[in-house]
Amino acid sequence: MIGAGIGVGIVGLGGMGHLHARSITELGADVVAGADLVEAQRQRFSDEFGARTYETHEGLVADEAVDAVIVTTPNRFHEPIAVDALEAGCHVLVEKPLAHTLESAERIARTAARADGVCMVGFHNRHAASMAMFDEQHARGRFGELTHVEANYVRRRGVPGPGSWFTDPELAGGGALLDIGVHALDLALYALDFPEIAEVSGVARSTFGADDEYADPDGFGDNWDAENERYEVDDSVSAFIRTAAGQTISLEAAWATNREPSMDFRVRGTDAGAQFDIGDTALEILETGTAGGDHYADVAMRGDESLTGYTEQDEQFLRAVVSEAPPETNTVEEALTVQRVIEAIYRSSETGRATQLAEPELEAEQRAQIN
Repeated sequence: MIGAGIGVGIVGLGGMGHLHARSITELGADVVAGADLVEAQRQRFSDEFGARTYETHEGLVADEAVDAVIVTTPNRFHEPIAVDALEAGCHVLVEKPLAHTLESAERIARTAARADGVCMVGFHNRHAASMAMFDEQHARGRFGELTHVEANYVRRRGVPGPGSWFTDPELAGGGALLDIGVHALDLALYALDFPEIAEVSGVARSTFGADDEYADPDGFGDNWDAENERYEVDDSVSAFIRTAAGQTISLEAAWATNREPSMDFRVRGTDAGAQFDIGDTALEILETGTAGGDHYADVAMRGDESLTGYTEQDEQFLRAVVSEAPPETNTVEEALTVQRVIEAIYRSSETGRATQLAEPELEAEQRAQIN
């Protein structure tokens, strides 16, 4: 078992915290501690995993049995927890996005760069079977040069309830883009091997959250009360990204919009294309040929449905912990690139014009001028 002998502490004991705890337990690691401000969450976690619990992360980080920390809190708290854990010599897996703002993400990155422990960021969809099969075919050169990615993460109705931390800009940093659009954006950049970004254009909209008559047939936003609760974030974003090499990404992310839901991910290459649903186990490859006459050649592939992106990601994290070597995937540097593009989308939406991306130092000066 890859995780044997590794003591893991989870900070943030909601659904994501339990998901990671079960995953790493299956991989042989020991869940030794958990931290959460809510007493009921601490008790539930202790009952299921037999772990010590703390009200705040400081006690967990100081626990000598904790070798690695997984952070699943609201975005605003990623930085203090990750920084404290790294400075204490722990290894860290922090859930996406890296932070609630670019400045906070950059502070995590600086700490991770000088820390002894490894640091990874939770973009689990890279490890789903569909993406793993795409990676293998891409490595074989099947698609030729990749030219364009269409990335969608769209719900028809799925706004978290007003008053939750998801709709509070001080806690979340943004809305649909930072919550679910970040998955589609990361996957698009990952598919293109994180190219240099030249220009970003986007529009962020807040259409449904302030509507007290908002229809929520599936009850996604519990106890809807738009009139009395805070809602100051985007519920949909449309963006277009151009790389320095001429590759492009079109991004659609929405908690709610009047169209069919979609997690459709399409990649176009000079020799072939690919399409799949984000996080799925199936991949379709689109090709053409001339042998025997001009024809289309579409190939359907299906991966192992028993393997999940979360399990594969947590296994990669535990392998990095065991080897104490820099992770090969889900790196802080990649997550920082995602965060820079997210901020550029928001900036483009605010200014009404495309954002030119520059070197990080120049970009910081530009942010200061805008603010």
